[in-house]
Amino acid sequence: MARSYGGVGPAPRIFVLFLLVVALVVGGLAWFDYLGLIDVRDTLAPVLRLAGVQAPAKIANAEDPLLLERERLGKQGEEIDMRAEQLDAREKAVRMKEAQVQQELAAIGERQKALVEQQKSFNDLTKQYENRDANLRQVAQNLLNMPPDSAVAQLVDMSDQDVIDIFRLTDQISTQNGQASIVPYWLSKMPADRAAEISRKMIKQPAEMAEATDGGAVGSGP
Repeated sequence: MARSYGGVGPAPRIFVLFLLVVALVVGGLAWFDYLGLIDVRDTLAPVLRLAGVQAPAKIANAEDPLLLERERLGKQGEEIDMRAEQLDAREKAVRMKEAQVQQELAAIGERQKALVEQQKSFNDLTKQYENRDANLRQVAQNLLNMPPDSAVAQLVDMSDQDVIDIFRLTDQISTQNGQASIVPYWLSKMPADRAAEISRKMIKQPAEMAEATDGGAVGSGP
Protein backbone atom coordinates (compact mmCIF):
# COMPACT_ATOMS: atom_id res chain seq x y z
CA MET A 1 0.00 0.00 0.00
CA ALA A 2 1.48 3.36 -1.10
CA ARG A 3 2.54 5.65 1.70
CA SER A 4 1.40 9.26 1.82
CA TYR A 5 3.19 12.22 3.31
CA GLY A 6 1.16 14.81 5.04
CA GLY A 7 -1.99 13.46 3.47
CA VAL A 8 -0.65 14.01 -0.12
CA GLY A 9 -0.25 11.02 -2.39
CA PRO A 10 2.87 10.39 -4.61
CA ALA A 11 1.10 11.23 -7.88
CA PRO A 12 0.65 14.93 -7.13
CA ARG A 13 4.21 15.15 -5.90
CA ILE A 14 5.54 13.57 -9.12
CA PHE A 15 3.46 15.98 -11.16
CA VAL A 16 4.77 18.95 -9.19
CA LEU A 17 8.35 17.74 -9.62
CA PHE A 18 7.73 17.32 -13.35
CA LEU A 19 6.42 20.85 -13.59
CA LEU A 20 9.41 22.07 -11.61
CA VAL A 21 11.81 20.31 -13.96
CA VAL A 22 10.01 21.71 -17.00
CA ALA A 23 10.09 25.18 -15.50
CA LEU A 24 13.80 24.86 -14.81
CA VAL A 25 14.48 23.63 -18.35
CA VAL A 26 12.40 26.35 -19.93
CA GLY A 27 13.90 28.99 -17.68
CA GLY A 28 17.40 27.80 -18.44
CA LEU A 29 16.76 27.83 -22.15
CA ALA A 30 15.22 31.30 -21.91
CA TRP A 31 18.24 32.52 -19.93
CA PHE A 32 20.68 31.10 -22.49
CA ASP A 33 18.62 32.72 -25.25
CA TYR A 34 18.73 36.00 -23.34
CA LEU A 35 22.49 35.77 -23.10
CA GLY A 36 22.68 35.17 -26.83
CA LEU A 37 24.19 31.72 -26.47
CA ILE A 38 21.29 29.96 -28.18
CA ASP A 39 18.14 31.07 -30.01
CA VAL A 40 15.05 29.17 -28.75
CA ARG A 41 12.66 32.09 -28.34
CA ASP A 42 10.50 31.21 -31.32
CA THR A 43 10.40 27.51 -30.31
CA LEU A 44 9.45 28.16 -26.69
CA ALA A 45 6.98 30.94 -27.39
CA PRO A 46 3.91 28.59 -27.49
CA VAL A 47 4.97 26.87 -24.25
CA LEU A 48 5.56 30.21 -22.55
CA ARG A 49 2.17 31.44 -23.67
CA LEU A 50 0.52 28.29 -22.19
CA ALA A 51 2.31 28.99 -18.98
CA GLY A 52 1.12 32.58 -19.04
CA VAL A 53 4.58 34.01 -19.67
CA GLN A 54 5.05 36.60 -22.39
CA ALA A 55 8.29 36.11 -24.31
CA PRO A 56 10.23 39.36 -24.35
CA ALA A 57 10.62 41.04 -27.69
CA LYS A 58 13.69 39.77 -29.45
CA ILE A 59 16.35 42.36 -30.05
CA ALA A 60 18.80 40.95 -32.49
CA ASN A 61 22.02 40.71 -30.61
CA ALA A 62 21.38 44.06 -28.98
CA GLU A 63 23.24 42.77 -25.97
CA ASP A 64 26.31 41.97 -28.07
CA PRO A 65 28.79 44.73 -27.15
CA LEU A 66 30.80 44.11 -30.34
CA LEU A 67 27.84 44.31 -32.73
CA LEU A 68 28.15 48.02 -33.49
CA GLU A 69 31.90 47.73 -33.78
CA ARG A 70 31.55 44.83 -36.25
CA GLU A 71 29.01 46.79 -38.28
CA ARG A 72 31.30 49.82 -38.31
CA LEU A 73 34.26 47.71 -39.34
CA GLY A 74 32.15 46.03 -42.01
CA LYS A 75 31.16 49.40 -43.49
CA GLN A 76 34.76 50.57 -43.35
CA GLY A 77 35.82 47.40 -45.14
CA GLU A 78 33.25 48.04 -47.87
CA GLU A 79 34.46 51.64 -48.22
CA ILE A 80 38.07 50.46 -48.37
CA ASP A 81 37.21 47.92 -51.07
CA MET A 82 35.39 50.62 -53.04
CA ARG A 83 38.32 53.02 -52.67
CA ALA A 84 40.72 50.26 -53.72
CA GLU A 85 38.66 49.63 -56.87
CA GLN A 86 38.61 53.35 -57.64
CA LEU A 87 42.37 53.60 -57.10
CA ASP A 88 42.96 50.58 -59.33
CA ALA A 89 40.84 52.17 -62.07
CA ARG A 90 42.71 55.49 -61.71
CA GLU A 91 46.07 53.73 -61.72
CA LYS A 92 45.10 51.85 -64.87
CA ALA A 93 44.02 55.11 -66.52
CA VAL A 94 47.27 56.80 -65.46
CA ARG A 95 49.34 53.93 -66.88
CA MET A 96 47.45 54.13 -70.17
CA LYS A 97 47.98 57.91 -70.26
CA GLU A 98 51.68 57.50 -69.50
CA ALA A 99 52.02 54.93 -72.28
CA GLN A 100 50.27 57.32 -74.69
CA VAL A 101 52.53 60.19 -73.62
CA GLN A 102 55.61 58.01 -74.08
CA GLN A 103 54.48 57.10 -77.59
CA GLU A 104 53.88 60.76 -78.42
CA LEU A 105 57.28 61.72 -77.00
CA ALA A 106 58.92 58.97 -79.03
CA ALA A 107 57.15 60.19 -82.18
CA ILE A 108 58.23 63.78 -81.43
CA GLY A 109 61.79 62.58 -80.88
CA GLU A 110 61.77 60.80 -84.23
CA ARG A 111 60.42 63.90 -85.97
CA GLN A 112 63.05 66.08 -84.29
CA LYS A 113 65.74 63.63 -85.31
CA ALA A 114 64.47 63.67 -88.89
CA LEU A 115 64.41 67.49 -88.86
CA VAL A 116 67.98 67.59 -87.56
CA GLU A 117 69.07 65.23 -90.33
CA GLN A 118 67.26 67.31 -92.93
CA GLN A 119 68.83 70.49 -91.58
CA LYS A 120 72.25 68.87 -91.64
CA SER A 121 71.74 67.67 -95.21
CA PHE A 122 70.55 71.13 -96.23
CA ASN A 123 73.54 72.77 -94.54
CA ASP A 124 75.92 70.34 -96.22
CA LEU A 125 74.32 70.94 -99.61
CA THR A 126 74.37 74.70 -99.09
CA LYS A 127 78.01 74.53 -98.13
CA GLN A 128 78.77 72.48 -101.23
CA TYR A 129 76.96 75.02 -103.41
CA GLU A 130 78.74 77.91 -101.69
CA ASN A 131 82.11 76.24 -102.11
CA ARG A 132 81.39 75.44 -105.75
CA ASP A 133 80.16 78.96 -106.40
CA ALA A 134 83.26 80.41 -104.76
CA ASN A 135 85.49 78.08 -106.78
CA LEU A 136 83.71 78.87 -110.04
CA ARG A 137 83.91 82.60 -109.36
CA GLN A 138 87.63 82.25 -108.81
CA VAL A 139 87.96 80.25 -112.04
CA ALA A 140 85.92 82.87 -113.91
CA GLN A 141 88.11 85.65 -112.55
CA ASN A 142 91.24 83.74 -113.53
CA LEU A 143 89.89 83.17 -117.05
CA LEU A 144 89.16 86.89 -117.39
CA ASN A 145 92.77 87.59 -116.59
CA MET A 146 93.99 85.16 -119.28
CA PRO A 147 94.37 85.72 -123.00
CA PRO A 148 91.13 84.64 -124.71
CA ASP A 149 92.71 81.67 -126.52
CA SER A 150 94.16 80.29 -123.26
CA ALA A 151 90.83 80.76 -121.50
CA VAL A 152 88.93 78.97 -124.30
CA ALA A 153 91.43 76.10 -124.22
CA GLN A 154 90.61 75.54 -120.56
CA LEU A 155 86.86 75.94 -121.08
CA VAL A 156 86.78 73.26 -123.78
CA ASP A 157 88.10 70.70 -121.29
CA MET A 158 85.30 71.45 -118.78
CA SER A 159 81.79 69.97 -118.64
CA ASP A 160 78.97 71.85 -120.31
CA GLN A 161 77.37 72.72 -116.97
CA ASP A 162 80.62 74.11 -115.54
CA VAL A 163 81.11 76.18 -118.69
CA ILE A 164 77.55 77.52 -118.43
CA ASP A 165 78.01 78.41 -114.78
CA ILE A 166 81.32 80.15 -115.50
CA PHE A 167 79.75 82.08 -118.38
CA ARG A 168 76.95 83.35 -116.13
CA LEU A 169 79.37 84.29 -113.35
CA THR A 170 81.57 86.04 -115.93
CA ASP A 171 78.54 88.04 -117.10
CA GLN A 172 77.86 89.06 -113.49
CA ILE A 173 81.46 90.12 -112.91
CA SER A 174 81.48 92.13 -116.11
CA THR A 175 78.21 93.83 -115.19
CA GLN A 176 79.49 94.66 -111.71
CA ASN A 177 82.65 96.14 -113.23
CA GLY A 178 80.70 98.08 -115.86
CA GLN A 179 82.37 96.19 -118.69
CA ALA A 180 81.12 94.33 -121.72
CA SER A 181 81.02 90.55 -121.26
CA ILE A 182 83.67 88.50 -123.01
CA VAL A 183 81.43 85.39 -123.06
CA PRO A 184 80.28 85.87 -126.69
CA TYR A 185 83.89 86.07 -127.79
CA TRP A 186 84.78 82.92 -125.88
CA LEU A 187 81.86 81.13 -127.56
CA SER A 188 83.07 82.24 -130.96
CA LYS A 189 86.49 80.76 -130.29
CA MET A 190 85.10 77.37 -129.22
CA PRO A 191 84.32 74.54 -131.66
CA ALA A 192 81.05 75.28 -133.43
CA ASP A 193 79.18 72.17 -132.30
CA ARG A 194 80.26 72.63 -128.69
CA ALA A 195 79.37 76.31 -128.73
CA ALA A 196 75.95 75.50 -130.23
CA GLU A 197 75.25 72.88 -127.53
CA ILE A 198 76.26 75.24 -124.73
CA SER A 199 74.15 78.05 -126.20
CA ARG A 200 71.15 75.70 -126.47
CA LYS A 201 71.44 74.68 -122.84
CA MET A 202 71.83 78.27 -121.69
CA ILE A 203 68.66 79.24 -123.55
CA LYS A 204 66.80 76.24 -122.14
CA GLN A 205 67.48 77.03 -118.48
CA PRO A 206 68.00 80.77 -118.12
CA ALA A 207 65.60 81.36 -115.23
CA GLU A 208 66.75 78.61 -112.93
CA MET A 209 70.42 79.42 -113.58
CA ALA A 210 69.81 83.10 -112.80
CA GLU A 211 68.13 82.13 -109.51
CA ALA A 212 71.05 79.85 -108.63
CA THR A 213 73.73 82.46 -109.29
CA ASP A 214 71.78 85.29 -107.63
CA GLY A 215 71.30 83.15 -104.51
CA GLY A 216 75.00 82.38 -104.26
CA ALA A 217 74.51 78.71 -105.17
CA VAL A 218 75.04 77.33 -108.66
CA GLY A 219 72.93 74.38 -109.89
CA SER A 220 74.59 71.20 -110.95
CA GLY A 221 72.00 69.74 -113.39
CA PRO A 222 72.70 69.57 -117.16
